[in-house]
Amino acid sequence: MAFIALTIAGSDSGGGAGVQADLKAFSALGAYGASVVTALTAQNTRAVTMVEPASPAMIAAQIAAVFDDLDVRAVKLGMLGGPEAIATVAQGLAGQKLPIVLDPVMVAKSGDRLLPADALQALRQKLLPRASLLTPNLPEAADLLGCKVAQDEAEMVRQGKALRDLGAQAVLMKGGHASGLDCVDLLITDSGITRLVAPRIATRNTHGTGCTLSAAITAGLAQGMAPQDAVTRAHAYLQGAIKAADQLAVGTGHGPVHHFHKVWAHG
Repeated sequence: MAFIALTIAGSDSGGGAGVQADLKAFSALGAYGASVVTALTAQNTRAVTMVEPASPAMIAAQIAAVFDDLDVRAVKLGMLGGPEAIATVAQGLAGQKLPIVLDPVMVAKSGDRLLPADALQALRQKLLPRASLLTPNLPEAADLLGCKVAQDEAEMVRQGKALRDLGAQAVLMKGGHASGLDCVDLLITDSGITRLVAPRIATRNTHGTGCTLSAAITAGLAQGMAPQDAVTRAHAYLQGAIKAADQLAVGTGHGPVHHFHKVWAHG
């Protein structure tokens, strides 16, 4: 039996983030990946040069087609685009009682904005309360709350709790944008706080880290893992993918992480 995970996100023509990264992470961790494409992006490791949203009707049709036939066990939400797309996704997921991991993709690694400012309120109101797990990086958390970016762990905890107050069942505050020799992520749930610590890896090839982490968590949830176990496994998987990223040498900008670092032979 296949454990099916669904990604609802934008396409990355460079293959390092978005739907492409999600499907790679699902596969690497033993889950079958299905997809709903919310937008086409023309991008590579250097820049996003064009974004073309899918129509709400097309998004709705994809969601309906997947759920009509496939036994989906968990859903990951990534780049969704504007308010209409967010409303369409929320409606398409109505009545589905399964884990939802919301990665509030707002800005690409290149710095290009992927979520219009007018979509923030729709995201807060229509999808954040449905999230089993919200996975913001520090700038995304600040955007969602309308405050300054957290500068220390105490502020990360406060912001994570504030995001739970907006409706998310659990929040994984990702510390990749912080400074220091170690990267600290904080999983905040109703049962407490879990610190996930890893040495900060010196590489520019970190394109798709957020997509990959949230997809890896979704794969674990689809396989029936407890949320904390799914997060812990995904965290370890991502660290391995970042450590091996320089082996790929893809592009001349911010290259992708190595999703199949345990499968491909190098050297």
